[in-house]
Amino acid sequence: MGYRVVYSVVVPIFNEELVILESYKRLKEVMDKTNEEYELVFVNDGSRDSTKKKTELICEKDDRVKLVNFSRNFGHQAAITAGMDVAVGDAIVVIDADLQDPPEVILQMIEKWKQGYEVVYGKRAKREGETFFKKITSSMYYRILKSMTNVDVPVDVGDFRLIDRKVCDALASLPEKSRYVRGLVSWVGFKQTYVEFVRHERFAGETKYPLKKMVKLALDGITSLSYKPLAFSSYMGVIFSIIGVIAAISIIIRNVVLKAHVLSLGLLLSLIVIMFGMLFVTNGIMGQYIARIFEESKERPVYIIDNIVNYKEQDMQRKKVN
Repeated sequence: MGYRVVYSVVVPIFNEELVILESYKRLKEVMDKTNEEYELVFVNDGSRDSTKKKTELICEKDDRVKLVNFSRNFGHQAAITAGMDVAVGDAIVVIDADLQDPPEVILQMIEKWKQGYEVVYGKRAKREGETFFKKITSSMYYRILKSMTNVDVPVDVGDFRLIDRKVCDALASLPEKSRYVRGLVSWVGFKQTYVEFVRHERFAGETKYPLKKMVKLALDGITSLSYKPLAFSSYMGVIFSIIGVIAAISIIIRNVVLKAHVLSLGLLLSLIVIMFGMLFVTNGIMGQYIARIFEESKERPVYIIDNIVNYKEQDMQRKKVN
């Protein structure tokens, strides 16, 4: 690649041996249509199958393909971050390897970028092959997140997007370690728009985002962009204090005036269970923020790279020029 790289396509991969060849083929077909210089940056997030070996074979045949190998599994958001750090293009596209997000949509994103937009994200008009539970919880989450933060976080949007070089540099300057990339892209601002597309079923293999990882990602998103859950704890404390005072006064009045013993053991136990329940909920909310502070205070790197295939010294020089 002796010319200036215009487009960098970042592809996080983890145990994607069944889709990696088709993913490369589709991406190459799309990017060849631009008639401009590009690179494909695959980030191997500690795959335990033959993903690494198959991608290395691709690198041998195509020097426009780079492979970033992590020392272990650091997670999807870390892989995206590493890919953007390594990318040298004027525009950086992030897309998963599973082909649920159609590579052909990249051409529409490029058109928007050339019109002057600095962030072009893919908005899911329809989601095929996903369970009702995942669709409804995802929809609810993004709307809740949007209502809890002052940042304009788009709904029905994942990490599939194109960002301008200056947006990429702005993201690289952010010091936080627990990365919620899609939220950070919204936070940095710049001129943003979207293109709609239909999200397909996985080409092959299994999802790399089971419920546990989805919950963690959701919590990262909320704690990185909003402090309202902490305010919620305070509000609930005030509300239950008022309810407790009113209940106590009403019981005393009834006992004195009507000489009736209203307070039963069952009622007392129920109130205690409710109070302890709310106490644990509020402690859990605070614990999420404390854990985030703890992670940031250790100042460990977001990821550790074992090696990079097809990454040369001139690539670093080209990035400095960009």
